[in-house]
Amino acid sequence: MAAFEKVIQVGPDDLDQLQHVNNVRYVQWVQDVAQAHWQALAPKEILGQVVWVLLRHHLHYKSQAVLHDHIRIRTYVSSTDGVKSTRIVEMFNNKNDQLLLHSETEWCLLNGKSLRPMRISDTIKELFSQSTPLSP
Repeated sequence: MAAFEKVIQVGPDDLDQLQHVNNVRYVQWVQDVAQAHWQALAPKEILGQVVWVLLRHHLHYKSQAVLHDHIRIRTYVSSTDGVKSTRIVEMFNNKNDQLLLHSETEWCLLNGKSLRPMRISDTIKELFSQSTPLSP
């Protein structure tokens, strides 16, 4: 599956009491990059018809990030099955390429009107295999 990348800079509001990036902030970034990837891939007509909801997070913290670090966030969908997809998100220190976090998240596709689970169509599966531009 094709990957999507985004680089962010750690700001003061991202830090915990130890002056490292707060774990809650990493979870937010996982969710944010998934949404940015989906919005970069999907045409407007599909965006208006479906909604993704998060079912579960598995996060593995590997190293710490601190104020002003630039973090490269990379994501891709590794598999789809029925109504669910598995997304990988990895975060790296952009200066030295050190892995900061590896996550595996499971998402469920919902019909945008009924909010009921719906099977992931071949059209949507194909979107995940397309290249997407890097986000600024």
